[in-house]
Amino acid sequence: MAKKEVKKVENLGHGVGRRKTSVARVYLREGEGKIVINGRALDAYFGNPMLEFIVKQPLETTETTQKYDILINVKGGGTSGQAGACRHGIARALVDHDEAFRPALRAAGFMTRDPRMVERQKYGQPGARRKFQFSKR
Repeated sequence: MAKKEVKKVENLGHGVGRRKTSVARVYLREGEGKIVINGRALDAYFGNPMLEFIVKQPLETTETTQKYDILINVKGGGTSGQAGACRHGIARALVDHDEAFRPALRAAGFMTRDPRMVERQKYGQPGARRKFQFSKR
């Protein structure tokens, strides 16, 4: 019996992106431009062209759309937060692979983590800011 040769995939870069409550682990590999998110293709995972555009922004900024395959594991939050986390993670992975991409990605704002989060709901109130209606009598 011949042993099966296992092909080891080399990750060129790795990045962790965060947005709202979503966390995306991004792996950059040599390839022809495929983006796989949680085992599904980019268009099958998001379905919304605007979210697909957000995910691809760092690649278009650095003009490396057809150069790398990207594997992403993302969890938490909703679709918008996950798309933002993927964008942040891809930018970090590109910089991890090639430091020359940093100025362009920083100027476009993809290296900065967006700190906006949903404000927590306080006890004794119906929402984060909303109060119950005041009654004088």
